[in-house]
This record gives sequence, structure tokens and C-alpha cells, in this order.
Amino acid sequence: MSFLEDPACAKFRRSFRGQIVLPTDAAYDEARSVWNGMVDKRPALIAYCADSGDVIGALDFAATASLAVSVRAGGHNAAGLSVADNGLVIDVSRMKRIDVDGERRIARAEAGLTLGEFDAASQSFGLATTMGVNGDTGIAGLTLGGGIGKLGRSCGLTCDNLVAADVVTADGRMMRASADENADLLWGLRGGGGNFGIVTAFEYRLHPVGPLLWSGFVLHDYAHARDAMRFYADFSRDAPDELALDAALVAEPSGQRFFTVSACYSGSIEEGRRIVEPLQTYGSPIEERFAPTSYLQIQSANDTTFQRGRRYYWKAHLLRELTDDAIDALLESYAAAPSNESFVSLQHVGGAIARVPRSETAYVNRDALYDCFPISIWDDPHDDDANIAWTREMWTRMKPYSSGGVYVNNLGDEGEDRVKAAYGENYPRLAALKSKYDPTNIFRMNQNVPPTA
Repeated sequence: MSFLEDPACAKFRRSFRGQIVLPTDAAYDEARSVWNGMVDKRPALIAYCADSGDVIGALDFAATASLAVSVRAGGHNAAGLSVADNGLVIDVSRMKRIDVDGERRIARAEAGLTLGEFDAASQSFGLATTMGVNGDTGIAGLTLGGGIGKLGRSCGLTCDNLVAADVVTADGRMMRASADENADLLWGLRGGGGNFGIVTAFEYRLHPVGPLLWSGFVLHDYAHARDAMRFYADFSRDAPDELALDAALVAEPSGQRFFTVSACYSGSIEEGRRIVEPLQTYGSPIEERFAPTSYLQIQSANDTTFQRGRRYYWKAHLLRELTDDAIDALLESYAAAPSNESFVSLQHVGGAIARVPRSETAYVNRDALYDCFPISIWDDPHDDDANIAWTREMWTRMKPYSSGGVYVNNLGDEGEDRVKAAYGENYPRLAALKSKYDPTNIFRMNQNVPPTA
């Protein structure tokens, strides 16, 4: 008898308030898809939860039916860890309530929200907190892995602004994690990924932001990229906390390559103009464009680049500095990228992120100044091998310049050693916490920290 014929399944389906999608349903192929078009997994069923009660019911049914559990919110994980073959997908993407307390500067947001939806709600009060760089990203996975974004240098990581969470634990209990209740669980949720339960709601600290920020970009020809990158290294190293300077090596469809720097200043427009001016006037940029820009527009600027359903692959390093040798390695490697839609990203971190003690949250790699990673983007499956090989070769070329750490949200299926690199000296504490809250490792479809033996 299959689990679908079991009376327990019929009971589960009757009590479930959301939508259950089975392999025989017309909606199945769409329901099993995630952001990265390379991922092609076939779960046994997908449970779109309407509320926390549905999450508890789905988790209980998975145990009864001996089904592996994966948890999906935005589905943006590059490795597709939110879906598993022959498992149960507990999907919280339809849980989207958000309540913003403008006076207390606190937002309570359900786990199904995307960062675009969260930003729109908080900006209606003139407030924001650090979120990622693509409006389609789910706030849940972003927060649980740390959360790097334009406001990180001034406001800290997303997880640094997490003050409380509602969590369904492995034994089906609903728990609140805060400084006053289950503080050890809150510590683990602040960067430790989905290892400890299913978060159904997050509470964030908000900051006055916008609505307009001084923002824009400069674009340099590849022939002048080395000098421009050396200037960028110096300028970004000494930048004030309010200034986020992300850089990239990019190409046109023709194959012509460029170096670009995008700047976003989270203070006053006048101060932003003054501070960013050296970036605008250095060298001979092909193009430079700056203007007062809405925070929401800045946050959605990459949405056309990261379209759902395309094929993506990347590997990442954290860097403490951008040396001349590292610059040469980046330029030489990117010249050989097989896809003209691929690029190399340098996300500017440091600032407020670096001033949080390494032991205060699960996120440990706070001494980095850049998150560096080649991002391969393409559409034809026949091009998989070439793009993956180039990405791996570039990652290997950059390894000597790495801090040894990695941002866990940029990990693919890379093994235990790379997970340990994401957590460093915090890893043993995470493993002990896992033993307390998930001793049988039910939540293992993630960048997994197994319980201590």
C-alpha cells in the first residue's frame, strides 16, 4: 500500500487548509519547479500551507509516512535544496501577512514573503531593514543564512536585525525564539540556516531609510579594468558604513567585457553626492549615471538579471582584501567565460557587519570585505558542462585569495567541509543546538549541520 492509500494520508488531506499537489495533478510540474532551472526533482507531494497549523500537520504526516522533508519559501536556493525527490515539500510561500509597527520600528512578517513584498510594506512607513538583491528572493532562506544586502554595512546583516521568530520544531511544537524565550534557538536561527525548525514568522528591527537614496553606477572598458579595480579596492576599503559599493565584471551580448561599480549611499542625498564623487570622476568611464533613486527601485534593479527558470551555477569565496594578484586572476578568468550573460560579483560587506562579535550569532565570517563569486547564467542544457567547468575553474583560481570562509547562502551541494567553512568556530555550538532541537536530523535538506554523535 502506498502512503497515498494510507488512512493517515486521507486524514491529513481532510484537515489541511492549504493546497496539496500530487504527481498526478495538472499543477504538479509548476509546483515542483524552483528558481534555478537546472533543478529537476520530483517530490512525492507538495503541501502549500495556509498557516502554522498546516505546517505542524504536514510535519506530522511526513513522520507517519516516513517521507523526507524539505522546506520551501522563495525556492531561490541555487542547489534546489527546498525540493527533494520522493519527499514532502512543506511550502510556506502563501503565508504572506506582514504587520509593521512604525512607532516601535518592528515588522512581523510571515515566512512566505519575498523581499520585494517586505520592502514595499516597510517603505510605506519610511523604514527598511537589510534584505538581499533580488526582489523574488524569499525572506526566510535569506534571513536564516545571514542576509547580505545594500544596507548591510550600515544596519548589519538581515539576521542581525532578527529579534524574534515563531518556529515549528522537529517534534511538532510551536515555539517562540527571542532574547527572553529560547534565546539559544534565536542564536541558531540568526545565520544557522533551516537546521532547527520551520520558521513561520519573523520579527525584524527596522531603520529609517529613503524613500530616495543617492545611487548609480560607473562602467569601465575592460582595457582599463585593472586600474579601475585597483581604485575600487582602495575606495571600498575606506568607505563609510553608509556606502555600499558592489562591483562586477560583466559582458554585452556581443561579448565585449566591462568592469562596473554600483554605489548606494544610505544617508542624505547631499552627503552621498560628495562621498561618491571620486568614484564618478576616476579614470575615463564609458558611462556613469547617478541620481536620487527610490530604495524600492534600487532593490529591484537586479530582477531582470535573475529571472526564474533560467540555469544558474556559482561558487563563492569571502575575501578580506582585493589584491593586485586577485584582480589579475579575476580578469584573466572572466575573459574565458563561455556565456556572455555570466558575470563575476563582488558584494561589498564589512562596516556594521564586521563590528558584531563572531560568537553573537551563528553567522561567523564577519572579517570579510567582499563576497566574491562567478555567476554562470545560461538557458541551453547542452551548455551545462562548459559553464559549470568554467565556474569551478575560476573558483579554484581565486582560492589562494580567500579568507577560507564562505557565505552559507552561496553554497551549492559542496559537502560538509564547506558547511564548516561557513560556520567556523561556531560549528560545534550549532551541532549541539541541532542535537537539542532536531536530534534525528529531520531538517537535513539544507546546508546541513548534523547533530553531535
